[in-house]
Amino acid sequence: MKKIQMVDLKGQYERIKETVNASIQEVLDSNTYINGPLVHEFQKNLEQYLDVKHVIPCANGTDALQIAMMGLDLKPGDEVITADFTFAATVEVIALLRLTPVLVDVDIVNMNISIEAIKKAITPRTKAIVPVHLFGRAANMEAIMAIAKEHNLYVIEDNAQAIGAYCKFSDGTRKKAGTIGHVASTSFFPSKNLGCYGDGGAIFTNDDALAHRLRGIVNHGMYERYHHDVVGVNSRLDSIQAGVLNAKLPFLDDYGRARQNAARKYTAAFAGHKNIIAPTICDNCDCHVFHQYTLRIVDANRDGLMQHLLDKGIPCAIYYPIALHAQKAYADARYNESDFPVTNRLVKEVISLPMHTELDDEQIAFITGSVLEFLNRS
Repeated sequence: MKKIQMVDLKGQYERIKETVNASIQEVLDSNTYINGPLVHEFQKNLEQYLDVKHVIPCANGTDALQIAMMGLDLKPGDEVITADFTFAATVEVIALLRLTPVLVDVDIVNMNISIEAIKKAITPRTKAIVPVHLFGRAANMEAIMAIAKEHNLYVIEDNAQAIGAYCKFSDGTRKKAGTIGHVASTSFFPSKNLGCYGDGGAIFTNDDALAHRLRGIVNHGMYERYHHDVVGVNSRLDSIQAGVLNAKLPFLDDYGRARQNAARKYTAAFAGHKNIIAPTICDNCDCHVFHQYTLRIVDANRDGLMQHLLDKGIPCAIYYPIALHAQKAYADARYNESDFPVTNRLVKEVISLPMHTELDDEQIAFITGSVLEFLNRS
């Protein structure tokens, strides 16, 4: 059996190495390292893939989220509602812009932001909602957009983990995650479903005026060299990373299907176990592209299971071990523990297993067998 990786980037590279190498060589030969032709080509290709009017590439996913908020011209003190159960970057940029983060609980089934919690958190100072499509599963964007319309709020989708996932609407239409809100951000960190070989990110929008503002912000506020029309930052996707992403983009849906197939095999192996709540996998639905395959371990020793897997050479991780409201940087007297029953439960139950495009049946059988071995003897 091949060594099990949490994310097997080398195996994925072997399948596309000729295209990747040729793209990198093209950049080296042309010396167009920043904002070169491959960046513009990738931008157009991603716009077509997502069916969105504007993609603005940038240096990383955290910058993408910050720049999206800067483009909306939010003011210090404006309240921004987001999920308590996610990576810190989501709330980090809110704080950096001197906005007021309002953390709310998540849904026990899909682990995405709770619709009811959003409704309860809205005040006259609320200006935006940031839903996170966590672990690759699309949030309930139909409900979120309805709330935003009712209260005249912006919606900024944090799509760092769910590029390629679809959101289904009650009228039967489908739209890709990241194309529904007023603006969205994504990350191309190497382990993402569409990852480069360094840092990278992008912002999406269908708003022409907002897109124009964002293009200035990512480049020091310049539309013309040395003419600074808005306050900006230095956040550009370099050409080598764009070449890597261009090579991977045509395979993104295949990558998603490979992850979904692995998830089905995991879930089938765990079906009916009293201590395991596995992710829901919908038939004929691409709402989940499994950036992570995350179990909930109930009435059992989650941390003991993690050590057992590590001892057997199986990488695993806890995303996330501490709720954002409990982090020292984001603690606030406004929060009560009773506001976060689901998040406080998830941090004690979740464990993520290896998930990537190169997982084979032998590896999955070994991983699932090892999980069951520990839980059945506990």
